[in-house]
Amino acid sequence: MKNILSILFLSVGLSLSAQIGIRTVTPRAKLDVNGDINLRNKLVLLSTTNNSLSQGTNDQVLVSQGEGYPPVWKTLRIPEYEVNKFYLIFNNSFSDRTGVTFTGSEESSTASTRSTSFVKGAAFSTFNNFKKITALSQPFQVYSTDSKTYFQFETVIHTNFPANGNPDTAIDYACGIFVDDKLVNLRQGNIKASSAASTFLTHNQIGIAENLTKGTHNISVACSRLKSYNTNNATLGIGINVATNIDSFIAQSSLKIDVYEVPQVFNPILN
Repeated sequence: MKNILSILFLSVGLSLSAQIGIRTVTPRAKLDVNGDINLRNKLVLLSTTNNSLSQGTNDQVLVSQGEGYPPVWKTLRIPEYEVNKFYLIFNNSFSDRTGVTFTGSEESSTASTRSTSFVKGAAFSTFNNFKKITALSQPFQVYSTDSKTYFQFETVIHTNFPANGNPDTAIDYACGIFVDDKLVNLRQGNIKASSAASTFLTHNQIGIAENLTKGTHNISVACSRLKSYNTNNATLGIGINVATNIDSFIAQSSLKIDVYEVPQVFNPILN
């Protein structure tokens, strides 16, 4: 009889206290367990909308929604990474219709010293009369010290040349890709007058930078007019039209960035 009464009194005490502690005399929740929990059957959530019980699905986890809100089942979409293998971690693309223009008086003074001036890693400030294409200057992220970053730049080179005569009319130009204002890739080209006025051509350029430091970097593209042949009056447009035979949509520039990395740091998972 004494045992029965003790159990009854204990049950009444637990129901009145509203908090139960296991291996603790000062519970901080309705159920406070100071130790391991071993679940042998199922873990369910009670829906406050229709009083149904939800066990979730395979591989789901319980996620807090903050104080005052019930937890919910969530699926974590975590890709499986193989050791020492590169994965596409960051990619983005940009376009620009403003471009840059050069008159005959805006030629670069480095035309005769190209081999010594156009050196990988050289600072943008040392490039004479190079103009940046505004909207292609953008930030990008690198999360691993083992990375390969690819840049693909495309634009249209346009002039207001008259129809070609004899001798040839032409302009040399150059475009460089810069990371943090340091040269990583440069291509030179030549646009020549044709049988029709206002010549234009498509310029494509691909560059790569390996093992950049972790963090935020800045990409930019800059171009220059190097040397003119039998013309000083023609205007050179890069990424912009300088005559009416094409428009700014046709002449626009684009830049694509792909960062491949061997994963080292994983961002928090948001769902």
